[in-house]
Amino acid sequence: MNKALYASLVALSLVAAGCQTPPPPPVARASTQDLPLDQAVIVAADALAAQVKPPESTGLAGVIAKLDKQPPKPVLMDPSLDAASGQQTALTRQLDQKVTDRLRALPYLEMLPFAQASLARAQYLLAATITRIDAGKGPYQIHLSLSDLKSGKIVAQSSSRARDDNYDTTPTPFYRDTPVLLLKDQVVEGYMRTAQAAPGQPADKTYLERVTATAMIQEATTLYNNERYQEALGLYRGALATPAGEQMRSLNGVYLTNWKLGNVAEAEQAFGKVVALGLATRTLGVKFLFNPGGTDFWSDPKISGPYTVWLRQIARQAAGANVCMEVVGHTSRTGSETFNDRLSAQRAAFIQKRLEAEAPQLSGKTRASGVGYRENLIGTGTDDASDSLDRRVEFKINNC
Repeated sequence: MNKALYASLVALSLVAAGCQTPPPPPVARASTQDLPLDQAVIVAADALAAQVKPPESTGLAGVIAKLDKQPPKPVLMDPSLDAASGQQTALTRQLDQKVTDRLRALPYLEMLPFAQASLARAQYLLAATITRIDAGKGPYQIHLSLSDLKSGKIVAQSSSRARDDNYDTTPTPFYRDTPVLLLKDQVVEGYMRTAQAAPGQPADKTYLERVTATAMIQEATTLYNNERYQEALGLYRGALATPAGEQMRSLNGVYLTNWKLGNVAEAEQAFGKVVALGLATRTLGVKFLFNPGGTDFWSDPKISGPYTVWLRQIARQAAGANVCMEVVGHTSRTGSETFNDRLSAQRAAFIQKRLEAEAPQLSGKTRASGVGYRENLIGTGTDDASDSLDRRVEFKINNC
């Protein structure tokens, strides 16, 4: 637009009556009504977008705004997570697609793929979570937020509730295969805090500082999910080589891809690093699956085959770090509370004995206990891949 013409129009607009931009209408950030998923996404996405929508002008100011139209704001959507488990699932994939489709239709936002190449262009970072309000049953809570990548602050946040229509919550292949609970990773926790933070608050610093490495990790995870293991391994290693790349997801990715490729020695070395990071953060949850009602490992060697490697590395890393551990067993919600309390304690004791056999110096430094299903993360009691985290063993680090 011609600068002289623009200046003249601005000057006229300042003296013209009634041409001031009206204040934007108040935005409802949250919806408490249980809606079908499609409608819940519309409510949350529209409320989010309204908070960054350019103000509409009337009269001469409106003419100027149309002549000096600004380009859409680029938005990078970091794939959503289940807030209870820290996992990506079939349901979170649905959420990603529906939110992206809704926001892409707006002329003032441009949706970018979550990839390293997009980071230089992005202005906003979108974080999203979805999880059941009560574990195992009832409606889902959706949270969306937009962070300004330059200021590091939340510029918009919204939420809505989706009714439980028996959605598929099966983890995606990477999260299905992961041996460890990723929920305690600082980046994952930071992501979930950011998704729920109020406008004006800072986004989680740890999460934002590592978003470049996280984009590389997500690209690798997409390759893993598509069974392109060699390419995924290269990207996971590339992420680890960056200053912010030592995350549980990247270490775990190196383990998983090496195991899939038959690189057993490299996989064991990588799992040792996973354990070391878990011990350093004082919590390590591992998905040891047992046969129903007993203390024998799952019969299918495709599932339980790597357990010997896991136990050896947990024992060696714990002994090397000279730590004391509480071995805590968990069960799913199938069966009575009394039965599951006893079963979870028996499974923890079984793991404790295996660890002490691997590293006798752990004797006297471990204690076994069980909590049954009282600390379920999923809570459905389906006893399949979707609730495998409920049948985990946790290693809690204590002072000796």
